Amino acid sequence: IDNKYYKSMATITFKPKQVTKKILSNLQQRAYDVVFHRFGLGDDAIPKTLESIGQNYGITRERVRQIENAALTSIRKSDAFKNEQKTFEELRDLLNDYGVLVNEEDFLNNISKDKSVRNHIHFYLVLSDFFTKHKEDEEFHSRWSIDSGLSEKVHSSLKNLYSSLSDTELLSEVEIVDRFLKVMREMSEDYRNEEIAKRWLGLSKKIDKNPLGEWGKTESSNVKTRGIRD
Repeated sequence: IDNKYYKSMATITFKPKQVTKKILSNLQQRAYDVVFHRFGLGDDAIPKTLESIGQNYGITRERVRQIENAALTSIRKSDAFKNEQKTFEELRDLLNDYGVLVNEEDFLNNISKDKSVRNHIHFYLVLSDFFTKHKEDEEFHSRWSIDSGLSEKVHSSLKNLYSSLSDTELLSEVEIVDRFLKVMREMSEDYRNEEIAKRWLGLSKKIDKNPLGEWGKTESSNVKTRGIRD
């Protein structure tokens, strides 16, 4: 996996499939099946849609959604879930080390090359109250955070960085990071470093780099080539 925002793969001490087996152990069979297939926790690592699961059981998509939500609530209240808090704390600490707000795809890819393992980790992010999901929108990729206040500052800083760029401007990686760090001048020193800045740049859909490694506005023909002329 080519992950441009991380220098090396993360190391986790827990075994995801074993943790999942424990926290699903108290579910009724249908609830177990719904969660298992919705999150792609099997060896095929293919998450199933509400519709496909509903067809299998002869129930509506909405009913599948209800079963899934009830199952997740049941898991969160279980002793098995509480007994695995070290797993979620380790994941929280890892996310904190990577900058508090992370691109979902990049973060999961950096934990494992195994799609099945990544699905289990995603399942934990959904389960635990430590983590907040930020859905993909026009400006940002899908992402997770553990600090809402800092996340708002990062989003605002990325928007300000975008506004500071002219439509045709191109910057080297060193230059774009330096400008971003200046935009983030009011942020804690703990997060004002090059590696975290690069990861946060990876959250934006409005700023990107071209094949030559030059950064600018994504819609610019200097960045997103569309034809021979570009």
